Amino acid sequence: MKIAIGSDHVAYDLKETIKKHVEELNHEVIDYGCYNCTEVDYPDVAFEVAEDINDNKADRGILICGTGIGVAISANKVPGIRAAQCHDAYSAERAQLSNNAQIITMGAQVIGPEHAKKIVQTYLSVEFQGGNSERKVNKISEKEKEFMKK
Repeated sequence: MKIAIGSDHVAYDLKETIKKHVEELNHEVIDYGCYNCTEVDYPDVAFEVAEDINDNKADRGILICGTGIGVAISANKVPGIRAAQCHDAYSAERAQLSNNAQIITMGAQVIGPEHAKKIVQTYLSVEFQGGNSERKVNKISEKEKEFMKK
């Protein structure tokens, strides 16, 4: 898979760790920055990752900021995107299996690197299967379309 990854300056070190881990899992990585600890605004990175996922430039995304909350809120502002904040392997699994989330988000000041690796590995190891979850995901998409028409 082609994985888009991005962070703000607070999460730069964790992003670099996760980037290497994803490559070790034999996925292609597209790095959207930041590229050092110079301050950047997390919405800019989150919007770019989300838009490129919508444009099929990447299959899935991983966004990291201090808490994981800001990048989740930002990515979810892009129509068609489902970004799920994950704090453990179970939530990462369910983000994909129950919600067909194209992006997971994490907080560098909340979870450590080894835990983050497990979250990412779990998320990338499962595929959305549809079933009852597909009906629910479709409801979310339809409601989003209603608001886009207004």
